[in-house]
Formats: sequence, structure tokens, C-alpha cells
Amino acid sequence: MSESIDDERRRIRERKKRELRERLENGGVADETGGAERVATPDEPISVEGSDHLDEIVGTYGVVLVDCYADWCGPCQMLEPTIESLAAETDAAVAKVDVDRHQRLAQPLGARGVPTLVLYADGEPTERLVGAQDRTTLEGLIERHA
Repeated sequence: MSESIDDERRRIRERKKRELRERLENGGVADETGGAERVATPDEPISVEGSDHLDEIVGTYGVVLVDCYADWCGPCQMLEPTIESLAAETDAAVAKVDVDRHQRLAQPLGARGVPTLVLYADGEPTERLVGAQDRTTLEGLIERHA
């Protein structure tokens, strides 16, 4: 069964990459070097509504920081201002997964504790951090993969 889920995710990613390429060819945002075009990232965190939505986000943006959180989690609440400022001030898209609402999504992300942060670069998970992190650490990860 996991092979069929993996195959489906691969198909969704490929479809999203094609759609992104088409969108860029028809009016994307040029990067700072004047080279390849890219989609501008949102200035606010994106609330993930399910696994297909997360796949779409990861397929659309080059670097995505996924914050697996719970409303009752103290460290998650302390991290919230940092997550919001990273969304507004970096080139990464920031996605938020409520682990209580989306338990089936949190498990494959490796969210055994909260907060868990997963960084995606070019559609692939590259870093996983558990616990509250400082802004400098998260900015460094984003810059390294941007």
C-alpha cells in the first residue's frame, strides 16, 4: 500500500512541477539575478488542510518550512512569533500542520513530539528538528537550502 501512496505523491509532485513551470512561463516573478523565474512565497504561514495540500505547497515553492504544532503546546506557542516572521522575511514558504487535526499527516512527517519542524528543498525533506528552535538556526537552514 505504501508503494501506491508513494507513486501517487510522485505523480502529484510531477503534475505540480509541470503546472509551476507553465505558471512561471506565463508571468512568474524573476529572481534577483535576473535568471530563472520563481513563485513568490506568501508573507504569512499557510495552514495545511491535508496531505494533498501539503504536497501542493511543497511542489510549488523551492523551500518550505513545515511547522508541526499543537495549540496546547507551550514551546509551539513560544515559537509562533518566529514562524510568522520567517514567513514574512525569508524566501521560504512556511506551512503549519496542526497535529491534533491531521494525525495521519503528522506521522509521515516524523512528528513524534511538538514542535517538529521539517524543511523541504526542491520537493524533498532535507532537515528535521524537534523542539523549539531559535530564529538564527532556522534562518541558517533556510539560507543553506534557498
